[in-house]
Amino acid sequence: MSLPTEITAWQMDAPEAPLVKRTLPVPSLGPGDVLVEVAGCGLCHTDLSFLYGGVKVKKALPLTLGHECAGTVVGVGVGATLAVGAKVVVPAVLPCGECDLCRSGRGTACRKQIMPGNDLDGGFASHLVVPGRYVCAVEPGSFELWELGVVADAVSTPYQAAERAQVGPGDVAVVIGVGGIGTYGVQVCAARGAKVVAVDVDEDKLERVKAFGAAAVVSAKGLDARGVKDGVKAAVKALGLPPHAWKVFEMSGTAAGQTTAYELLTFAGTVGMIGFTMDKIQVRLGNLMAFDATLFGNWGCLPELYPPAIKLVTSGKVQIRPFSKRFPLAEINDVIARARRHEIKERPVLVP
Repeated sequence: MSLPTEITAWQMDAPEAPLVKRTLPVPSLGPGDVLVEVAGCGLCHTDLSFLYGGVKVKKALPLTLGHECAGTVVGVGVGATLAVGAKVVVPAVLPCGECDLCRSGRGTACRKQIMPGNDLDGGFASHLVVPGRYVCAVEPGSFELWELGVVADAVSTPYQAAERAQVGPGDVAVVIGVGGIGTYGVQVCAARGAKVVAVDVDEDKLERVKAFGAAAVVSAKGLDARGVKDGVKAAVKALGLPPHAWKVFEMSGTAAGQTTAYELLTFAGTVGMIGFTMDKIQVRLGNLMAFDATLFGNWGCLPELYPPAIKLVTSGKVQIRPFSKRFPLAEINDVIARARRHEIKERPVLVP
């Protein structure tokens, strides 16, 4: 397999501006680096936040966005553990593996972490270069490799959140927001044996997830947080499940979703904040103490959790095909515009 002589990339030059197509030289590979030929890269809400939401990127512009990548290794640096030809998923968060946080099992909080499409050029390109230490080799099985790009964030992030909350058989799991990440949050929690209540303002999305693990759904359309809580309590009661120790996951990335998630805090309950927004909310933190409850934030997924997350997909326990759609990378600016207008129901995956 011969090395490419150049990379085609779609780059962010400035916030709130279309991406620009460029032909770039192939970067030199440092020790342990790998050059990945991109098979597909998912478009995430985080990419839109970098472009239009006021969230700053770490690498100086221009920058190639994209952090949900799957592809094939076509070049390796000295000491790389992956071989040329390996099929891989590139984790959205690549920790250093050496610092105190990494050694204590908190690699997603590593202060030397690398995020493609933020710290360095990402996957909206024909190729990308990343540290190879934690890139995850995969056997696609019946899947085309581009399809597995969504595992890098949309599947793996809810997987880690469920792992951290210790979701298991008999649990009540409430997923707020069943969009690009929440659809997989529902499936992951259901695959772990939980009874899942899905919450969203979009009734079409709620109807859809009934076939993919949601034991009950609650429409939040026109309701405040108290109204949603009443609906969830009624749904849980109808399922014959307890009114306490719920495991609530905020996956909408909205202030309303975060307010609702905190309102759903129960005695011995757990609330995980997975969606991101720059907006602020006001809550009474004393409830955490009074309810002996837990609140946590979740950023990405530890590389060691990718193999079991991928296995849920390749075994069919988590379905990705109904919730993702392939688009040519050359159409990325149109896809971004349509995604911002909420015209695309599935997770867009850009294919070079």
